[in-house]
Amino acid sequence: MRVIGGKFKGRNLASFKGMSIRPTSDKVREAIFNILPREFPFKRVLDIFAGTGAMGIEALSRGAEDVIFVDSSPSSISVIKKNLEACGVGTQKVFKKDAVSAVRFFSQKQERFDLVFIDPPYDSSLVEETMNAIDNSGILSPEGVLVAETSKRIAVKLEYSNLELTDERKYGDTVVYFFSLKEKQDA
Repeated sequence: MRVIGGKFKGRNLASFKGMSIRPTSDKVREAIFNILPREFPFKRVLDIFAGTGAMGIEALSRGAEDVIFVDSSPSSISVIKKNLEACGVGTQKVFKKDAVSAVRFFSQKQERFDLVFIDPPYDSSLVEETMNAIDNSGILSPEGVLVAETSKRIAVKLEYSNLELTDERKYGDTVVYFFSLKEKQDA
């Protein structure tokens, strides 16, 4: 696994043995970042279910100023910190929290993010729970983008109160959804 673009392009990242954690493949990560604007406008990024930290590190490589990494696994936290150090950006914040608790925490702190990644384990209901939490949290900035990655075998709710599906892409077993905030209608 490696960084695809930006100032850390080509840098190898530590990963995991076995399939207990499934990092986003280089191909899918490259596709996601090719869909996002080339002039990377996302300064604050939140990487939930960060795993190895590859998505957030890719964002840092392309110009993000502040990335917060969240994962509930101690081994993931260790790998994320190792990868951040290897890229010389070890000062980024890493939180050991479950996804919904993290969303609530950042909402209470009135944190706003320009780009949010969620990539929960494929065989779980966590994508739905996390999307519901984000929908009502206010953590996505007005021009922000939420990128949710999951398996095509998982049914994902596409209708939310505050989030609007803007794009959907399939790559083998992987489906990537792009959401933004709905425009407020004048009453």
